[in-house]
Amino acid sequence: MDYDVVIAGGGPVGLLLACELRLAGISVLVLEKMADPTSPLKGGPTGGRGLNIPSIEAFYRRGLLGALSKAALWWVSPSDVRQLGTESSAAFHPKAPSNDPAVVQASAATPVKAPPTFVGHFAGIMLDANVVNYADPEFAGHGPAAAGGMITMQAIEGLLADRAAELGVEIKRGAPVTNFTADENQVIVQAGGQALRAGWLVGCDGGRSTVRKLAGFDFPGTDPEITGYNAMVSIADPEKLAPGWNRTAKGTYVNGPVPGRILTVEFDGPPEDRQAPITVETLQHSLRNVSQTDVTITAIHSATRWTDNARQASSYRQGRVLLAGDAAHVHSPFGGQGLNLGIGDAVNLGWKLAATIQGWARESLLDSYTTERHPIGAWALEWTRAQVALMRPERHELALTSVVRDLVATRDGATYFAKKISGVWQRYDLPGDHLLIGKSAPDFEFADGSRLGEHCHDGRALLFDFADNPQIRDLGAKWSDRLRVLTVPLKETSGPTALFVRPDGCVAWAANGQPALDDAAAALSYWLGDSDEGPGNRRTRAAVTHQ
Repeated sequence: MDYDVVIAGGGPVGLLLACELRLAGISVLVLEKMADPTSPLKGGPTGGRGLNIPSIEAFYRRGLLGALSKAALWWVSPSDVRQLGTESSAAFHPKAPSNDPAVVQASAATPVKAPPTFVGHFAGIMLDANVVNYADPEFAGHGPAAAGGMITMQAIEGLLADRAAELGVEIKRGAPVTNFTADENQVIVQAGGQALRAGWLVGCDGGRSTVRKLAGFDFPGTDPEITGYNAMVSIADPEKLAPGWNRTAKGTYVNGPVPGRILTVEFDGPPEDRQAPITVETLQHSLRNVSQTDVTITAIHSATRWTDNARQASSYRQGRVLLAGDAAHVHSPFGGQGLNLGIGDAVNLGWKLAATIQGWARESLLDSYTTERHPIGAWALEWTRAQVALMRPERHELALTSVVRDLVATRDGATYFAKKISGVWQRYDLPGDHLLIGKSAPDFEFADGSRLGEHCHDGRALLFDFADNPQIRDLGAKWSDRLRVLTVPLKETSGPTALFVRPDGCVAWAANGQPALDDAAAALSYWLGDSDEGPGNRRTRAAVTHQ
């Protein structure tokens, strides 16, 4: 076998998945169709992406939060959230990608106060962060990951490519997957004129996934009804356009937040040819039509064409072939959920696929990838469909917009939308009745000054003994080859007495007071397979640890 896993696609999802697998000692090859990782085609106009809290937690738990914040166009810390409604001296200069002239120009402008975290919109209806109730319990417990900002796709890919190289991931660029065959034992992948043998193939190759199409995954959903453009341009008369989000009788257009960035949405059906070149004339016609002005575009620096095609694979696995990211689900970009969905997929899949390869996983573990991630993907599709429906330039939708706008202006309404956009509502339906089970592990602070997320860097499961209980330690020792047991008191004594955290940061078991050891053992066995003492156990390969 040449590799344990071949990953098609070297974007953020494929690279993060590769890093997760390498932490467990799995051999990985990433095949990326583009020869140049800095191509502006990968970044899109401005390239700015907002990361939600689950995504930021994923970087934080692997020791990459500092690098992420440094690479961002702008970044706000958790302390900035607590200052909402007050004047802050914090300011930022957007850090521009070198291939984006308009953003380069904007970066030299007068600094402005950084936008507060969790600010977003629903169908162009902007949330006022000062109305949101950040004291809501779902916003608590995220530690340094309760931050936010905007980062380019190129910056994320660069950060993860550096991390992948550090971990020993092999990356081949200019080598798209062209075909493959799979049986019950292996996958033979054709790419770059070579035939590569792998135990598994994962398609992280985007919405037009070659892997998904060749494998014949069922991909149901709804057909597109809009044509959208997102671009960085030069405009001769920008004063003719209103700033921000604007709805007209012909659709919606967005002007900003940086000079020259425009977005248009027309509700006259999908484009005849989505792959056709985007010319100045094409983009100008769309902008003039939607804005109802005679604005003049003089140059295009970068542009993408998109629709509201919304589809999701019925299952994310067929035998030895799996899907993650846009290969598994596509939808309109409204709400910025696509990248965040993919990051969640990668973190959820990585340790489960590694455990399957290493031989200690139960047969059901890899199937739980679809079981857990599919509902969140389905929610994202519905979230974007609802926004498209609300944005239609028709009388009934305009009336409904006024109702939603009133709702967003209320404290409860703004909080509801902020929780959805930030991802703090997400949890998996896991066995057990403790309130923490299925949720992202709170970033507890310990008496020694460390935090829970800081103990997750090596990607192993964790069993926390907060009450110095030898029975918990003895139980955890039975899975010592795939679990670390930490006996450390909480800084605040009102929390649980014991906690089992999966490698992806999800709580799989917890106890208040005297723990039920049978329940703990059942959870450890369910997620970590047979213990060292169990029948037929195969010990894992040594994990690659980078603290």
